[in-house]
Amino acid sequence: MQVSKAMTGPYGVNTYYVSCDNMKKGFIVDPGGYEPALTNHVKSEGVTIEYIILTHSHPDHTGGVAAFMKEFPEAKLVASKYEKEMLEDVGGGFFSQETALKPDLYVEDGDILNVGDLELKMIHTPGHSPGGLCVYVPAGKSLFSGDTLFRQSIGRTDFPGSSFPEIKKSIHEKLFVLPDDTQVFPGHMEETAIGFEKRNNPFV
Repeated sequence: MQVSKAMTGPYGVNTYYVSCDNMKKGFIVDPGGYEPALTNHVKSEGVTIEYIILTHSHPDHTGGVAAFMKEFPEAKLVASKYEKEMLEDVGGGFFSQETALKPDLYVEDGDILNVGDLELKMIHTPGHSPGGLCVYVPAGKSLFSGDTLFRQSIGRTDFPGSSFPEIKKSIHEKLFVLPDDTQVFPGHMEETAIGFEKRNNPFV
């Protein structure tokens, strides 16, 4: 498994491109904006993008969806079913989309997607948003945590639909039960590890 990162969009969201070593299949997490270099990287490797996965519906994580879907029309857009209302909201709320986003696949806690020989486990982690979603790849000892867990920090809980008790519960009950050596790829800032956060995160 190979992981590449690009900072995209006006807020510098970490967009990840992950590929399976053996089967030329891959997925993208949180396209905050369009980055041509990422597209070129994928195409130079001859990898088929199977999924574009949104960890939540805030526009800073979704701004590049349309462009990447155009580049990779075979990909399916994936999000938590609890983000459906916000993804389809245009101009009517705090986190309204410029254009409605309609994922091809809405997932729930515990759902499994397969990309090549990689198994992706969907983990519902409400708190930063009602449908916060983390993507756990056991074979790669990797977690894509969106805005739920950062290095020595957590996602903001002062937004509509957010909750500090919920994000704390999500982290303790859903993420801190993963192996300590699980590498965490967050939506902002640098990478970390589950064991490090259990020992050093002052917010949880």
